[in-house]
Amino acid sequence: MGIFSRFRDIVNSNINSMLDKAEDPEKLIKLMIREMEDTLVELKASCAGTIAAQTKSARKLEDAKEKATRWQERAELAMNKGHEDLAREALLEKRAASENVEALEGEQTNLANLVEQYKSDIAELEAKLEQARKKHRVLVQRHVHAAKKERAQRDIRRVHSADVMGKFDALESRIDRMEADADLVNYGVGTNIDDAFTKFETDEKIEAELEALRSKSKGKDSE
Repeated sequence: MGIFSRFRDIVNSNINSMLDKAEDPEKLIKLMIREMEDTLVELKASCAGTIAAQTKSARKLEDAKEKATRWQERAELAMNKGHEDLAREALLEKRAASENVEALEGEQTNLANLVEQYKSDIAELEAKLEQARKKHRVLVQRHVHAAKKERAQRDIRRVHSADVMGKFDALESRIDRMEADADLVNYGVGTNIDDAFTKFETDEKIEAELEALRSKSKGKDSE
């Protein structure tokens, strides 16, 4: 496939449509970018070659114009000197030089048009290449995001698995037991003190009641 055929295929291609149909869009866009870059290099090389040919043709054109002018001057000189035959030969050389000038001027026009076409094609392909590169960056970002999302989902599933949840339940039960043990550390001590004071208070009441009974009993005996 020639450079211009490849260029037209690339420029006329619908990147989005091609990527939508591709099994591996990222791989396809990389291949497209490589093809565009290679074609761009060839276009620039061809453009440079055409510009060089244009410069060379311009030098030939100047030389042809100088020859035509010089043979015109020689024809006039020969005629002034009375050498009509030399004047005729000089005019024949001038005609050949003038025809060469016309041919080279036509060549210059064609080369100039070709250079402009190359420049236009290069600009168009560079724009297409930039579009492809932006698309590639988006695909890479989507790929990275998808990979991160997939890892996150795996982590979530792992956290919610029965084994992990069972470990959390066991840990929670252990903490509950530790808290209960902490509450019971001073339970016995507090209860014994309360019981001791209660016993003291009860004994005093009993003694007071006994004393009252003694006093009452003594009062009856004295009667």
